Amino acid sequence: MTDNLFFGREKLMREIRIFCVLLLILGFGSKSEAQLFEATSKVGTTVAQFLKIGAGARATALGGAYTAVSDDIYSVYWNPAGIATSSSQFQLTFNHAEWLADMSYDYAAGAINLGEFGTLFASLTNFQVPEEKVRTEESPEGDGRVWDAGSIALAVGFSKMLTDRFSIGMTVKYIREAIWNSSSSGFAVDFGTLYRTPFNDLMIGAAISNFGSKMQLDGRDIYFNTDPNDNGDTGPNNIPSNYRMEEFDIPLTFRVGLSMPVIQTRFIKVLAAVDATHPNDNTEYVNSGLEIAYDDMFFIRGGYRSLFKRNSEEDFTFGAGIKYGFTDNLRVVINYGYADFGRLKDVQFFDIGLIF
Repeated sequence: MTDNLFFGREKLMREIRIFCVLLLILGFGSKSEAQLFEATSKVGTTVAQFLKIGAGARATALGGAYTAVSDDIYSVYWNPAGIATSSSQFQLTFNHAEWLADMSYDYAAGAINLGEFGTLFASLTNFQVPEEKVRTEESPEGDGRVWDAGSIALAVGFSKMLTDRFSIGMTVKYIREAIWNSSSSGFAVDFGTLYRTPFNDLMIGAAISNFGSKMQLDGRDIYFNTDPNDNGDTGPNNIPSNYRMEEFDIPLTFRVGLSMPVIQTRFIKVLAAVDATHPNDNTEYVNSGLEIAYDDMFFIRGGYRSLFKRNSEEDFTFGAGIKYGFTDNLRVVINYGYADFGRLKDVQFFDIGLIF
């Protein structure tokens, strides 16, 4: 009995040490790229801003406090270590939102549990700006042409339980942004860890997202012909030229989160969650959320996002969901999430998922 207790404590301490080491690695990686605790906010200094739109109506309703809640398919976005904790063999989901200014956001993901080998997953993010008329000084009402813009991110990843309490995950993604006839592309990786403590199933999660390359716009829109001396009768004319485009970072983000069931009875479960977030293009902020579940079937959620963030228009969130099992091997999940953006109005998220 004493030996079992001793080895149990040794295993627990080993898990905690591994988690702390990985947490430090993630933290220092974020610090080196994002200059942790920097006084300036660096707003508007990164590209691919669509990567910062949180996937999933449940996560939205919880105020984006999802790093340590990630026990479903949406951990593919928030913390890739979380999907390994799910015992489901297959998961599929689709999320849609009408974003600000009539822009649209879609997210789809799928995961397959391969048992002791781990969990493989893939996701697709699509962000679209509606078509607009091309307006010039000569044709302020439009010259007959239209332009649009769009962004995509394709991702694949792997997650695995290292022990019965500790999991890790990694995602590799391809990113592309386009506007009219020009585009830019890059690559990034996400890393995540998730640890379930012995204390009332308190979950501790950490994730670093979008650690990757810079992106630079290129395409026929930046090319033109020029006359160096602005005289068509002398010197070289129609010299092929182009605008010099700068390289920009993508939005690197480091998150640490906690979640715990604060009330748990036969039918009622109340889950509380909080995230501390440091982005490389803004000030640090905190997200928080609360979920009330009845019989693991009906859910009501609420949260508050971007606490302590400078000049934020983000505010309270809420939502609801239902999880219904048609058979022992097939469940359908439908979620709704609402996020208030102050003067920018609001955004509503809808998602539907299948669990096999």
